[in-house]
Amino acid sequence: MILDTDTMTVSTKGTLPRVPFLAIKEKILGKKYELSIRFVAPAEAQALNQAHRGKDYIPNTLSFPLSETSGEIILCRSAMRREYKSFDMDYDTYLIFIVIHSMLHLKGYEHGSTMERKERDLLALFT
Repeated sequence: MILDTDTMTVSTKGTLPRVPFLAIKEKILGKKYELSIRFVAPAEAQALNQAHRGKDYIPNTLSFPLSETSGEIILCRSAMRREYKSFDMDYDTYLIFIVIHSMLHLKGYEHGSTMERKERDLLALFT
């Protein structure tokens, strides 16, 4: 299934989850930012993680800035399904959290208290 707008494409082999992808993108990255979000199988996520980061594990997400005004997010549902309970969230909330987290990386944020504060504030807006 594919969601396609002028500035965003979301693709998956299954059903698209009920996530306000466009609203989150516009809030964090802006209306003109061009974003591709792909849900991939674990093997592809792991291969991308190894090729681009030198890490040999299945990541829940990878964020790739392509330019100042475009980027790509890779999401792996099976990794997220294994993790969401340890974050004390239901799966749908955790998926929104990971999307927010990924977009903040595209915006230039690095892990730390500032990013965590932004994540909490944004999660409250979209859940």
